[in-house]
Amino acid sequence: MAAEQIAYTVKEFAPAVPEWLNKGDNAWQMTAATLVGIQSMPGLVILYASIVKKKWAVNSAFMALYAFAAVLICWVLLCYRMAFGDELLPFWGKGAPALGQRYLRGRAKVPESKHRGYNDVDDITEPLYPMATLVYFQFTFAAITLILLAGSVLGRMNIRAWMAFVPLWLIFSYTVGAFSLWGGGFLYHWGVIDYSGGYVIHLSSGIAGLTAAYWVGPRLKCDRERFPPNNVLLMLAGAGLLWMGWSGFNGGAPYAANIDSSIAVLNTNVCAATSLLVWTSLDVVFFGKPSVVGAVQGMMTGLACITPGAGLVQSWAAIVMGMLSGSIPWVSMMVLHKKCSLLQKVDDALGVFHTHAVAGLLGGLLTGLLAEPDLCKLILPFDTRGAFYGGNGGVQFLKQIVAALFVITWNVVSTSIILLFIRLFIPLRMPDNQLEIGDDAAHGEEAYALWGDGEKYDPTEHGWHISQFSEVAAPSPYVNGARGVTINL
Repeated sequence: MAAEQIAYTVKEFAPAVPEWLNKGDNAWQMTAATLVGIQSMPGLVILYASIVKKKWAVNSAFMALYAFAAVLICWVLLCYRMAFGDELLPFWGKGAPALGQRYLRGRAKVPESKHRGYNDVDDITEPLYPMATLVYFQFTFAAITLILLAGSVLGRMNIRAWMAFVPLWLIFSYTVGAFSLWGGGFLYHWGVIDYSGGYVIHLSSGIAGLTAAYWVGPRLKCDRERFPPNNVLLMLAGAGLLWMGWSGFNGGAPYAANIDSSIAVLNTNVCAATSLLVWTSLDVVFFGKPSVVGAVQGMMTGLACITPGAGLVQSWAAIVMGMLSGSIPWVSMMVLHKKCSLLQKVDDALGVFHTHAVAGLLGGLLTGLLAEPDLCKLILPFDTRGAFYGGNGGVQFLKQIVAALFVITWNVVSTSIILLFIRLFIPLRMPDNQLEIGDDAAHGEEAYALWGDGEKYDPTEHGWHISQFSEVAAPSPYVNGARGVTINL
């Protein structure tokens, strides 16, 4: 009787477990997708809310929250198949919904990713799980790209303009880069390497963010000169979610729970840790003390730099990439930024150009130098190697340069056109009188109900337990050395 029940159960649920389904791969891919989603929600929501001035906490968090939701709906209605569907143009797929059950329950595939001229075999990365898993996994990458871009225009962009910008940029910019490099477009078939988004995500968001900051205009002078984090500890919590989520970001790139996924996860963390330590060391050498904000920036540059080659370079190379990602973006932010009139003019609120565009470009180029041949064979459907290993490596490095130029050019042009179009109907920048107020003007809400930037906490005026303080001696004050603000606790 027990054997008959088991046989009946297997038969009953067999349609949900087809022969091609690898349960381990499916479980890992959904886990990786969730980890990447957590990077945005709540990771970057928390990070943005806490790293900005107090009066912009709500607005900054909401820009990230809105982008996450809006991208998901646009993704399943149109954009997934523009990025990973049938070819419309060499750099763009045919847009169509990804909602039907027949489509979503079938085996995942990227139809244009069968690599031409590679012994006429199927793409070696063809997944062993349903299309629904791949659609959601790739959505989380699209969402975080828009949220990273938002970091450049925090503290002044009209929220209605942002609400219009998100779907337009997703359609006309993100899908082009994703299809060209990942979905079977011309750069993919040419053999350009972007393991998990150094170009598609980081270079794109950094360049588009700088371009958007140019067209939107700067923050108020007082905000631009003094923009302290309103909660450093909460900022670290958001940064921690971002770092830990990156194991899914790069570990999910092989579309399977395999050896390459493990290598990618290890290299990701090694590079991030190295970059953070190098950035912090430079802060100590040149400024006399380690900066917590600087450490977070160093972490981000390390994560962005390793992304285009996470599963393709040896771990010693990940340390090299971490050393360079902790120093070159530091120099671009701390030295070159002050000497470049264009960078001085454009108000990139969180320095997304330096932490993502510079770091992503650096990672793509270093992948062209350090991609190890045997690791490339584990995941890539074409024979290649970095220039460091001889052979055709020099050609690979040149391909990485050309691909970067395409991504940069497309993002500058498309972002400019989108914002100029939106400007015909909606002002891109909030008016100055609203910028002076911040969250309350934009949303009618404030993050903290008690006191504002630099205002002393007065126990006789703030808090419900006022009477308790009249009977005890006042505690010693703590001074925030970075800003010289006295905070009485």
